[in-house]
Amino acid sequence: MKSETIIQEQFYTSSKSELPLNSSIFNINNQYSHKDFKKNVNPLSFIVLLGTFALMLAGSFIVYKLQSDFDQFHIDRINSAWGLPFLILTGALFFFQTGSFLYNLYLYFKYKPIESVTDELLPTCTVIVPAYNEGKLVWDTLLSLANSDFPEQKLQLLAIDDGSKDDTWYWMQQAKLKLGDRLEIYQQPENKGKRHALYRGFELGTGEIFVTVDSDSIVKKDTLRNLVSPFVVDKKCGAVAGNVHVLNNKKALLPKMLNVSFVMSFEFMRSAESMLGSVLCTPGAAAAYRRDAVLNCLPEWIDQTFMGQPSDIGEDRAMTNMILKQGLHVLFQRNAVVLTNVPEEYVGLYKMFIRWGRSNVRENIMMAQYVFKDFRKESKFGARLLFLNQSLKIVMAYPFLLFMLFFIAIHPILFFSSTLLSILIVSSFSVLFYAKRYSLSEAFWAYSYSIFYTFSLFWITPYAIATANKRGWLTRGLSEVK
Repeated sequence: MKSETIIQEQFYTSSKSELPLNSSIFNINNQYSHKDFKKNVNPLSFIVLLGTFALMLAGSFIVYKLQSDFDQFHIDRINSAWGLPFLILTGALFFFQTGSFLYNLYLYFKYKPIESVTDELLPTCTVIVPAYNEGKLVWDTLLSLANSDFPEQKLQLLAIDDGSKDDTWYWMQQAKLKLGDRLEIYQQPENKGKRHALYRGFELGTGEIFVTVDSDSIVKKDTLRNLVSPFVVDKKCGAVAGNVHVLNNKKALLPKMLNVSFVMSFEFMRSAESMLGSVLCTPGAAAAYRRDAVLNCLPEWIDQTFMGQPSDIGEDRAMTNMILKQGLHVLFQRNAVVLTNVPEEYVGLYKMFIRWGRSNVRENIMMAQYVFKDFRKESKFGARLLFLNQSLKIVMAYPFLLFMLFFIAIHPILFFSSTLLSILIVSSFSVLFYAKRYSLSEAFWAYSYSIFYTFSLFWITPYAIATANKRGWLTRGLSEVK
C-alpha cells in the first residue's frame, strides 16, 4: 500500500504544470532504466522473467532442431481430409489479422489526444462513483476527484453506496465531512448491482456530461478536464474512454503483467479505434458520456436483458454500444489517465476475464443488429471492421481450441515449442511499444503475460461463449480484486 499512498499523495499535491504524463513525479510504472533492472526487480520477479526467456529460447531451439518434424507435420496436415481447408482458412485469417494490425498501426501514428479546453469552455460535469465493499479505497477515489483541476462550480460529485456490507458507507461519510457541499452521497437500500447504482446517479446528475469512475481508482489532476474536452471540440462525440493503468502493479506478479497489457489495450488499440470514432468499450474505471446520449438510451440500458435474464454485467460495454448505435462518435483520451486496482491472484483474474468475455459475446450480438445498417452519416467502415475483428475471435474460438488440443495430443513437443517461438515473435511488438512509451525493464512482462495467458487462460473465451447467459459479477467478495 505504500507505493499506492505515495502515488495518491502526488496526485493530491501536484499542480497540472508539475505533473506531465511522462514526468518522474507522475510515475505510473516506476520507470527504471535498463541498468537499474536487476536492482529494482525483486528476486521472485527476476526468476519469473528469467524463466520466461529460458522457455522462449528453449522453444526456439527445439523448433530449429525439429524443423524436419515440422515439415512432415505440415505435409501430413495438408494431405488429410480437413488439412487443406483448414490451411486456407488459417491463411485467410492470418492475412486479415496482419492487415488489421498494420491498419491499426497506421491509425495509432495518426492519433493525437484532444488538448484540454479552457475553464470557460468546459461544460458542467457530474461525476458518479458507484461503490460496493470498497472500504477506504472509496475515500482515496473521492479525494483524487475533488482535487482535480476542474472548476468547482462546474463539478457535481456523486457517490452511491450499493448496499455495501463493510465500512464503505463510513468512508463516504468521512469524505462528505471533508469535502462538504462539493460531495453528495447516497445509499442504496440493498445491493442491486453496479448498473442500478449508476442509474441512480444518472437520474440525480445535473451536468451536461456524465463521468463514471470506479471506486477503487485514482485519477490524475488533469484527467477530468482532458476526459471532458472532446465533447466541446467534437459536437458528434457521445462518449470518451479514459486511459487505464494499473495502480497495484508493484504488489504482485499479475498486476505487473496486466499493466503492460493495459497499455497495449488502451494506448495502442483504443488510439486506433478512436481515429475511427468507434471505441468499442468505455471502461468503468473512467469514462465520460454526453448527457443527451445517455438519456436517449437509459430506459433500454437499465432494462437490458439477455436470453430472458436481466443484464447485471457489462454495463460499460452496453452503454458504449447504445451510444454508437445513435450514430455518435466514441473517442479515447490518452491524456486522461486513471489508475485502478486489478486482481492479484489467479481466481480473481479469470473471473474478471469471464465477466468481460460474456459481455463481449452479448454486445457483439447486439452490435450485429445495427452495424451493417445506416446508423451513422459518416463512414461506417471502421466500426464494421472492428466488429468483424471481434466477431472472428468469437467464431473461431472453438475451431482453434479443437485444433490446439489435437496438436497437443499428436505432437506435444512441436506444439509447445512452436507456441513459445510465436510468443517471442508476436509479443516483441508489445515489448517495444511499452519500452518506447515507458520503461524497457517493465516491458519484458509482456512476454510473461503472453505465456501465462496462452497456457492458463486459453479457455476463457470458449467458456464465456458457452456460459454467456449466466449472470453474476463473479469477483465481488474476492479480496484479491482490491
